[in-house]
Amino acid sequence: MDQQPKNDATGYDVAAIMGALYGDGFTALKGAFPREWVARLGEDIGVLFQEALRQPGGALPRGPNRFYVEVHPERLSGFVDIVSHPWVVAVCSAILGPDWKVVEAGFDVPGPGALHQPWHRDFPTPAATLTGRRLNSLAFNITTVDVTEDMGPFEIAPGTQWDDLAGGDPMFPEPALWPRYEARAQRKLAQMGDISARSALTIHRGTANQSPKSRPVFVLGVDAPDATNAAKHDLQVTRGYYDSLPEEIRRHLTCRVVDRLEFIVQEHTIEGLLMGAPPPRTMG
Repeated sequence: MDQQPKNDATGYDVAAIMGALYGDGFTALKGAFPREWVARLGEDIGVLFQEALRQPGGALPRGPNRFYVEVHPERLSGFVDIVSHPWVVAVCSAILGPDWKVVEAGFDVPGPGALHQPWHRDFPTPAATLTGRRLNSLAFNITTVDVTEDMGPFEIAPGTQWDDLAGGDPMFPEPALWPRYEARAQRKLAQMGDISARSALTIHRGTANQSPKSRPVFVLGVDAPDATNAAKHDLQVTRGYYDSLPEEIRRHLTCRVVDRLEFIVQEHTIEGLLMGAPPPRTMG
């Protein structure tokens, strides 16, 4: 049997990447990072989360005991490892083209007692996707813990990045449509070291965290040149950090270069997530 064609630069199968993200809207690489590396990322996130909780507006609520925090890349010891990982480069290049740009670095923390989220997408569908049938942004996730069934795993409804929600809320499908998503739902039990990529337009939700543990997950947002998600974020780096980065990484950053890091005013509020949602019928 002939070997599948590979991307010359990264060694990953471009057709498989495109098929997954244009089909299910989700793909993942198991064991992309060593567990020790992930543990350090988790420690960094733990420190940044406590700092954010102490500052007004530092941690955005995304439902009861569920928070999102946007961060400065240089405060994560593994940021360069993430954006230069061959699989990340392959996925971004395959879906977004050679001039892809990192526009967001942050993390979600669903704590104990976090409720089900309503089914949603992270922003309204742009014309490039709705009429042009092209994905122009991606979200990468890295869990910092081994996810178990009781920790509020992420659920995704494959193929729904193409759903047209015209006539209703552009991000939150009407509850009458929820059975469609529950029937399709795939629950992701990611483990330390795994990385995933998805279209943030694919309908998804965080589920209820019934464990005594938090489930922190790193988020990297990446755009094609015509996408506008950078306007929702404030990626900042200091001049010294920027100058220390390889040119190949600098050219993929949409960021402000500052003398001193400034407090990030969170702009990506999602009001529809604040109240949470009742558990679905299919989950008891």
